[in-house]
Amino acid sequence: MKPKQLLEITLGVFTSIGGFLEVGSMMTAAQAGADFGYQLLWAILLGTICLASLIEMSGRFAAVSGHTIADALRERFGLHFFIVPLVAMGVVSILLLAAELGGMCAALQIATAVAIRWWAMPAALLTWLLLWRGTFGMIEKGVSMLGLVTVVFGVAAILLAPDLSGVASGLVPSLPHEKAAHYWFLAVSILGAAIAPAVFYFYSSGGVEEKWDESHVATNRIVAWGGITFGGILSGAVLIVAVLTLQARGITIDHFDQAALMLLDPLHRIGFWGFVASLFIASFSAALEVALAIAYLIAQGLGWNWGEDLKPRDDARFSVSYTVAIFVGAILLVVGLDPLKLTLFTMALTSATLPIAVVPFLVLMNDDAYLGRYTNGYLSNAVVLFTVLVACVLAVVSIPLELAGG
Repeated sequence: MKPKQLLEITLGVFTSIGGFLEVGSMMTAAQAGADFGYQLLWAILLGTICLASLIEMSGRFAAVSGHTIADALRERFGLHFFIVPLVAMGVVSILLLAAELGGMCAALQIATAVAIRWWAMPAALLTWLLLWRGTFGMIEKGVSMLGLVTVVFGVAAILLAPDLSGVASGLVPSLPHEKAAHYWFLAVSILGAAIAPAVFYFYSSGGVEEKWDESHVATNRIVAWGGITFGGILSGAVLIVAVLTLQARGITIDHFDQAALMLLDPLHRIGFWGFVASLFIASFSAALEVALAIAYLIAQGLGWNWGEDLKPRDDARFSVSYTVAIFVGAILLVVGLDPLKLTLFTMALTSATLPIAVVPFLVLMNDDAYLGRYTNGYLSNAVVLFTVLVACVLAVVSIPLELAGG
């Protein structure tokens, strides 16, 4: 392997690790640990496997076909069909963007005691400014690399010395002993946080932005599976830390500041600021990616000029798309939506809409016209389709029950 390829793989894996743990995966894992112990580790495992598969597919698709997912969907199925995933994913992605901005604001509130709504516009402005002035490489490798601060959860999990037999049992799906509706709601929220379509749509666009070709197929496979696997381990570490610190004291998570207590026992004051930094940086990185994913989806599907490396004057409608999305997300926080409830609900809603985004993509991944000899095998199709359909069914059942239960 050439030194350049090794560097590319290393940076790619580190970027995937830093970018995996964002406000959705962090808070769903923390609440799952506080409420149900190790029981929901299986959902993190399933979500990690499915996301790694989808990330590898989207990178392979971009490298071999030279297309992004969005422009191929429009080309393959036509504009009238494309409007359906555009609207569904657009709405869910704006809610997801609001949740990520809410994570940034929550971190600032914990650090300063200034209310979340007052931080909404500054957080939006910071996100917009980096997209307006930055490049794709700066966002993907620069900001996402800062997300490695989330390794603090892995350190804390090791220091707390969890019961390994309990951890192992949590990796096997089981029925809840109580609060069944909430258990399944958290399960689909975890899956939605892991398999958000914005993530792999963003990834395929990045492959085209960086001009990948067939020589990147092997590199892409290592980066996708290596980075996402380690990211999933960190998400599991959040759940484990929540079990050993919050559940052990009977603390449930109704607000972000309760989650900030997780790292106090193993790491003391460093742990508190480690949580604040992790929440802010992970949410900031994800907000950038989701805002770009929204703009990519709209611009590619409608045939506009697009590219984060272009000057805003050269892809004006693309730049306006992420600008509008960011400030709509901020307004949802300004008017007083609870960012933690918004986060959990958005993750579950993502699960409910997964078939709209994923099933057409699987059709593309089996199309010889785009991929030739690189089409999917039966196993990868089956794993992704099974996970997506399970997540969708559980979401359709659990969301009304959770809302009815308050």
